Amino acid sequence: MWMDNFFVIGSHIYVTMWMDRRCMTLVLSMTHVYIALRILEKHKSLASNGSILGVLACRPDAFKGKKYNFIWRFIVWVFALCGCNVGAYEKESEALQLLKVIWKDIAKYRKEDIDFILRGPSDPVKQDDKSGFGKVIQVVQLQNLVSEHVSKMKDETEKIMRVLPASIDQDMKMSKVDQSLQLQQLISKQLEKMHVETQSITKEGTTQVIELQKVISDYLLNMHVETQNIIRGPSASGQEDQALRLQNLISNYTPMLLVNTQRIINKWPAVQSSKSTYSSRMLFVAAAMGNTKFLVELIRQYPDLIWKVNDNGLSIFHIAVKHRHEGIYNLLYEIGAMKNLITPLRDENENNMLHLVGKTVNRKQLQNVSGGALELQQELLWFQEVESMIPPSFRERRNRDGLTPHELFTKEHKDMVTQGEIRVKEIASQCMVVAALVATMVFAAAFTVPGGYDQNNGIPIFYSKTTFKVFVVADAISLFSSSASILYMFLSVFTSRYAERDFLESVPRKLMIGMSYLFLSMTTMIIAFSVSFFVLYQKGLLWIPILISGFALIPFGIYVKAQYFLFIDMIRSTYLSKNIFKSKKPVLYYKNPRV
Repeated sequence: MWMDNFFVIGSHIYVTMWMDRRCMTLVLSMTHVYIALRILEKHKSLASNGSILGVLACRPDAFKGKKYNFIWRFIVWVFALCGCNVGAYEKESEALQLLKVIWKDIAKYRKEDIDFILRGPSDPVKQDDKSGFGKVIQVVQLQNLVSEHVSKMKDETEKIMRVLPASIDQDMKMSKVDQSLQLQQLISKQLEKMHVETQSITKEGTTQVIELQKVISDYLLNMHVETQNIIRGPSASGQEDQALRLQNLISNYTPMLLVNTQRIINKWPAVQSSKSTYSSRMLFVAAAMGNTKFLVELIRQYPDLIWKVNDNGLSIFHIAVKHRHEGIYNLLYEIGAMKNLITPLRDENENNMLHLVGKTVNRKQLQNVSGGALELQQELLWFQEVESMIPPSFRERRNRDGLTPHELFTKEHKDMVTQGEIRVKEIASQCMVVAALVATMVFAAAFTVPGGYDQNNGIPIFYSKTTFKVFVVADAISLFSSSASILYMFLSVFTSRYAERDFLESVPRKLMIGMSYLFLSMTTMIIAFSVSFFVLYQKGLLWIPILISGFALIPFGIYVKAQYFLFIDMIRSTYLSKNIFKSKKPVLYYKNPRV
């Protein structure tokens, strides 16, 4: 109680001194959600700012509630079977309580105000951005370069071709040759200069800049080729006619360059207004972080949020698919037929929801599974699930790169398929080595039975004892199961084609069966080994086989522990991962709305 009063008094002093919403953001960023909640109870006006929501959206870990004890969860489960709701399985977290207090007040605002709060501040405009001033500067520089080049070529050509009247024909011929050489030098020098300056301007180009660069490149190439043809080609008048032909070449090509350049510039407005972007939209930040409870609470109070899209035209469900957050994706099953209007949305590159699954995800999103094979299996499960969700016409639709979702998936996951094949073969090789050792030992033990054989009839001495019979049966089972493990691993795992779809069930199932045979052979081998000492040592010496049996379990336990988590991961990933989609427990709406 005194602790609560301390926090209330401290929060009151803190807010009285600053009375700024930034202090709440600071408190939340330091994980003191309880203090922030008590501050908000005293000063509810602080809830009107979206900065607090922005911090909560980035902290999905703060929404993890504390589970009640087993008895209460069992009572809730029993009443739930009867159709009665007596409570929840877990206690609400303080972050969720804080969110409810804030969102309850914000949800009363006008739609424009709510959208403004959730949208957050706009991103700063970069001066060198392709869609802004940087693009205009490049176009202007290219336009000035072309104009300067055309003007220079015209003036220099007129200056060279300006010939004074000559009295002697020989002087006239020498003048023509000199003009031809000067025009050749002029064209060569100006083309080289224009090429260098164009390359320096267009290091990063947009569509308009690239088209301008192509026009200039074509001009440079054509001028160079035509100039070489005039110089090397036959001429009726020899070199005397080259000057005139070069002059005509310059007169024809330079105006054409100017016209083509102006045509491309006129296709776009001189200055394009850059659209404001909002990368800090709370809904999409929460969707990327996998903050399901945050989004569920907001949608309950304001259902229109399911229609919101980000700067790329994607919904929160598309972002959840992109980052592989099944909790948010499963909300599609709770909104009914409205999902048919959301799933067909596409981004600026014509990527639909299935294309987003085709792209590789950050490995941190798949950290709950081990090995490349199981990671690929999870990716295939996501692809299979989303494929059944979207309209059939979108499953083969191509994006801007001309790729269908499946083609994109194959391209992006090529390395993962290779890594998965290597990983599976490594596990199979290790298991085969162990299985071969087990088979060798139990095979030898079958002919060297404890106590030996009767020399008269060749029958084992202790054949009538129950412990001996257990030894024989366990040894035989161990031999057969280890042999089956070797054959199955070699024939099935090593000869598998390792196609993309095989990693969904075929390859993991083969690996699990081979490992199951191996575990069975090792278990029966330990039983056979331990029972053999019970055959030999009896009466007052029973402590010896008991002690030996205890020590025999140590290596077996070490191996099982090393392979246990991999085996459990394969079972969970192959047979239980399908249940992560279409959750049976509604979280968005507790009950179906009645008509």
